[in-house]
Amino acid sequence: MLRGLANLNLVADDMAAAIDWYTRVLDAPPYFTRPETGAVQYAEWRFGDDDDELALMSTAYRPALPAPGGALVSIHVDDIHAAFDRLVELGAKAFDPVTQRGEGWWSASVSDPFGNLLGLIQSPHWAAQHA
Repeated sequence: MLRGLANLNLVADDMAAAIDWYTRVLDAPPYFTRPETGAVQYAEWRFGDDDDELALMSTAYRPALPAPGGALVSIHVDDIHAAFDRLVELGAKAFDPVTQRGEGWWSASVSDPFGNLLGLIQSPHWAAQHA
């Protein structure tokens, strides 16, 4: 039934600043934005070995939840210490420090400048599947 991550949606109040920040994080501008003219309210990037999709949308479109909730999506990185340090240098705030979870397993998370939580994982399973 579940076939893979199709889209990771993040939100921001200041879309222009968020687009600039994620363009620097991903080393590329978004490939898709809406509306086509005027202030961008939605932007998408493709990244990684599987061309996963990261989308950024205005907080005006954030789904309303009756109580706090959500999920932490972890993105595989080859060098978790370098990735964590780079995101912090770009303005993210450390949330969970880089922590070894087992032989070859590491995790960490940061809060981007717009309040989204990004998980990082250095996973031997992901690396082996993409070797």
